Amino acid sequence: MAAHAHTHATGSGWKQHVLASFAHEGFRAGGARAVVVELLAEQDCCLSAQEIFDRLRAGGRKVGIASVYRVLDQLAQMQLVQRVDVGGGVSRFEAAHPGGDHHHHLVCDDCGRVVAFEDERLEAELDRVGKSLGARVAAHDLVLHGACADCSQK
Repeated sequence: MAAHAHTHATGSGWKQHVLASFAHEGFRAGGARAVVVELLAEQDCCLSAQEIFDRLRAGGRKVGIASVYRVLDQLAQMQLVQRVDVGGGVSRFEAAHPGGDHHHHLVCDDCGRVVAFEDERLEAELDRVGKSLGARVAAHDLVLHGACADCSQK
């Protein structure tokens, strides 16, 4: 399988898309919204609300955890972030690109590390499965569980 680790940065294109969406919906793009969007725009993979909160606080941003959750819920409702369930009862969030670019995840059951990966053949096969079911699949997310490269070497 031609899988490779995900290295694509979310970038300013997603951030501009989010800010335009906020403006279109009449939402102010300041305060907690601005700092959460800025942080997510810099990420290559998903983060939990707690991780977002911790990184913002470590960077000197004064934002409450409840505000982080409200912003993430709003972004998810607007389909600007994807909620990723990697198990353990904690949701993670990452940018949802308007063009549909996305990746999948491997969760290490030993150390808890989340590894992003992309695979064009897997994407083609998932499209084929959707068509064979006669379904119109709007989105998908695949989470593999096992041991990461480091833990599988032990």
